[in-house]
Order: sequence, then structure tokens, then C-alpha cells
Amino acid sequence: MPTSKSEPRSATGEPYDLAVIGAGPAGLAAAVTAADLGLRCALVDAGRSTGGQFYRHPAPGLGAARPDRLHHGWSVYTGLAERLDAHRAAGRVELLSGHQIWALERAGDRDWRLHATTGPAAADRATVRAAAVLLATGAYERQLPFPGWTLPGVVTAGGAQAMLKSGLVLPGRRIVVAGSGPLLLAAASSLVTAGAEVPAVVEATAYLGYARRPGVLAAVPAKLVEGAGHGSALLRHGVRLRPRSAVVEAHGTDRVTAVTVARLDAEWRPVPGTERRIECDALAVGHGLIPQIELATELGAATRTTPDGTAALKVDARLRTTVPGLWAAGETCGVGGADLAIAEGELAAHAVAGQSVRTVLLRRRSRLRAFAELMAAAHRPGPGWTGWLRPDTDVCRCEEVPVDRIREAVEELGAGDARTVKLLTRAGMGWCQGRMCGPAVACLAGAGSGSDAGSDAGAGGGEGRREVRADSRPFSCPVPLGQLAAERHRD
Repeated sequence: MPTSKSEPRSATGEPYDLAVIGAGPAGLAAAVTAADLGLRCALVDAGRSTGGQFYRHPAPGLGAARPDRLHHGWSVYTGLAERLDAHRAAGRVELLSGHQIWALERAGDRDWRLHATTGPAAADRATVRAAAVLLATGAYERQLPFPGWTLPGVVTAGGAQAMLKSGLVLPGRRIVVAGSGPLLLAAASSLVTAGAEVPAVVEATAYLGYARRPGVLAAVPAKLVEGAGHGSALLRHGVRLRPRSAVVEAHGTDRVTAVTVARLDAEWRPVPGTERRIECDALAVGHGLIPQIELATELGAATRTTPDGTAALKVDARLRTTVPGLWAAGETCGVGGADLAIAEGELAAHAVAGQSVRTVLLRRRSRLRAFAELMAAAHRPGPGWTGWLRPDTDVCRCEEVPVDRIREAVEELGAGDARTVKLLTRAGMGWCQGRMCGPAVACLAGAGSGSDAGSDAGAGGGEGRREVRADSRPFSCPVPLGQLAAERHRD
């Protein structure tokens, strides 16, 4: 698979026709389709190989003979990768791996500059110029804290899959999978197939939300088949599904040794007297995904509130954002999976090239996007999840900020939003820059004022009456000061 790193040709020559940020399903599909249509493209990604999080795969040195067994739809990825190789050989696409874009700069109508860091040294920087930009940066996992979630052995659901797909290792031998969203079934299926014991899949919802729109389900039979495949794998291995339940505490000292699971009411409040203890040596937990859109929101791109309360980029029928010259595809427009991301990548490439789009592709995208909205609504976190927190539960892991300090900032110091809480407590100022704790901090910040708690960051706790305000920051990732100084000197 493509893994090479090269210096961007546009640093000294003419700009690319299109720069695609992100080499996951949406970015790959966009780059190869745009090249098919005659555009010169740069495919930029922070990773060392293509595929993104969905098609993450083992390094060649691990000698994995059957990487397809770790993935759903692996042949789709290999087809895209082969097309990419052909376009790279012909000079139509340049793959810039190991390039972490930290800012976008619009110098003119058709003059974008993508500022990237490629390493820790002052000289490890690059600027990619392009006439148009397509954002396909994917998403990251939403975490809701609970007592014990900082113990070793507690990982995200996607993190457990990443360990298996890229490193061929398991986070433990007896793994409880918990949270909410379709990723749980996929993660549990992968883990048991790889030899792990999964005593339970603990799902906070009851999957009844999908029944509200049967027509949407009927329009995507492949999704039903995929779900049935995961379900049959779990049945074969005797995995128990616990709906309307959550892990409310993880136990252990040096490592997680057990979890407490409780039933939830309709608002996600733990029901007293329903607690059960499950022995385990690992916990994979996650509550869906949050679109990664910082590069666009810093430019003032408009967002929309998705049914699960997160912020996604607002795009038109041709996937143009409200910023001229900036397109988006895949999870940045709202989380919907690889099939939708590929369809939107192809559609956006046609739009950038000024070409008409086949009706069949438009209809496919419409069906998949409708399913994505249904899926988001079905797994939206309820406001009662804060009922499993204790005053000493860390919310911000990086800065070790507990619940009581955040509530003190809200109730005694007058903080009314996540940014003010951040200034008063340092919650969100750590290495992850609030990706792990942001939704929870925003929810707790709103709870003290009686407003729609958490609606600003997609943690649940509101009725969706307010528009989600996406976070905005000058840099989308940590950048060495030496590189910033060098960039200023070069300008």
C-alpha cells in the first residue's frame, strides 16, 4: 500500500488543482476521482499510510497474511489504493504522507496555502499550494467520563480496533465493550473474531430509534446485512448484548479488573438497584464520533447541528462549504461510515472539476446520508449520563480536573460556557486540546445555568434547541514554536 513521503511539488512550482486533506475513504475516493477527471491533486495525510482510521492496516513488517479479515469491505480499499498507485505513477496525484496540516490560509480566489508540520524540528515544515481544497479529515471518538475511566486497560472502542488492525494486538483477553453507537458491534465482532473473550456489549440505547423510519432502513439493505453479520458473529461466540445499560464505574488499582454495569432510564440516568459487576481485564468504551472540522471553523465555515448533538460542516448539494473554494466530504459533513464517505468524495471531486454527477451517485449519497441522520438520532446521549459521575471523577485527563472543580467554576465563579470553565480550571488545555473532555466539560458547564446542557459540544443533555457552536482555534494541532518562527521569517 502507498506509504512514501515526498516534498510537495507546489512548494516551488505551480499550485495543485486540488489539495485533499485526509487519506481515508472520502479523501482517497476524492483524489482518484479528481485525477480521473484531469485534475492534478495532492493527497495530504498525517499518517504514514493511506486508509485513515476505517481502513487502518498492519505495517508491512508485521507480515499480516490476511489483513482483509480485520476489515469490512477491504476490497473497496484495495481498489482505491490501486487506482491511487496508477495516478501517482502517471504524476496526476502526489501523496504527501506524514504531513499534519495545522492551518489553512486563503491568499486569493484560487490560491490556498496549507501549512503543515512534518516533524519536531524547526525545519520540519511544509507549505502546500492549491487552487481548491477538499476537507476529508474524518472524526474522533466522543468520550463521556465515569469513575475509573483513567485506569490502564480502559481504551476507546475505536482504539481497541486500531490496536488490532494496525498492531495485531488486543487490549486484553476479557474485554467489555460499552457505550453507544454502531461502532460497538463492529468493535466487539472484531475482538471476538481475533480471539478475545467479550462477556458483554453494553449499549446505552435500545436500538428502537431505528424503527421510527423503516423506509430509510429499507433503502440501505447493505447496512442491514452488515449489522446482521456483526450480530451473528457475537451470537456464535456467546456475547451478551445489554441494551439500555452503561458502565458506571471501572474498578482496579494498577489496571482495570472489573466494571459495574447499571440499567439506564430513558434519560440515561442509572436506575438504582440494577448494578451488576463484570470481571474483565480491559474495557473498550465510546459514545459515537465527533466530526473533525477545526481547519474549516477557524476560517468561519458555517456548521449544522446533527441529530446526535455534534457540529458538522454545512454544505450544499455539491458539498461546497460556506467558504469559497473549500469543499468537504465524509465525516466532516456528519458521521455516516465509509460507504457514505466514498460517495461524497466522488461527488465533491466532480463538483471541483466542474463536471455533472451521475444521478445514481446522487441517489446513493441521499440514501446513505438519510441513514446516517437516523443512526445519529438513535444514539444521541441522554442528559442523565452525568448521574454516574462522582465529585472526584476526573473529567479532563490531561490536566486532572475533577467534576467538583468544574461545578465550582460554574456554580460559584459564574462560568456559563466551556471556554470560561477552561480558563478557570485548565480543563481542555492539555495535550489532546479538549478532544477527550470537551463534550463533557461543555455539558457540565451548561448544567449549572439551566440551559441546554451539553448541546454546544454534543455530549447530550439538551433538546437540540440551540445551534451547536463548534470550537475554533488558530492551530488544529500542536506546532513547534521553531516552525512558527521559521514560517514568519520565510513570509
